[in-house]
Amino acid sequence: MNTLIAVSIAPLGVGEELASHVAEVVKVIRESGLPNKTSSMFTEIEGDWDEVMSVVKRATMVLAERGIRTEVLIKADIRPGYVDTMNGKLERLNAAMKQD
Repeated sequence: MNTLIAVSIAPLGVGEELASHVAEVVKVIRESGLPNKTSSMFTEIEGDWDEVMSVVKRATMVLAERGIRTEVLIKADIRPGYVDTMNGKLERLNAAMKQD
């Protein structure tokens, strides 16, 4: 079933600058082949539930397996009958804003 998630995977206790650690996480997500977009606080991933959650697990383990305490925040939107919701939601929002 198609699933769109927003995930934040971040190391804890490694200092103030997290970019190099987060880059390792995002690299795993991008190499997954699933549609994804990264913003300043979250990465969205879309695909089948099991595939998406497998990517989240692999990305989390990049840090956790190195002994780094890792925080994971996930928000999921499971919408039967829809695909490409990552883009479709924005298209519908932009269309609604033009109507105002």
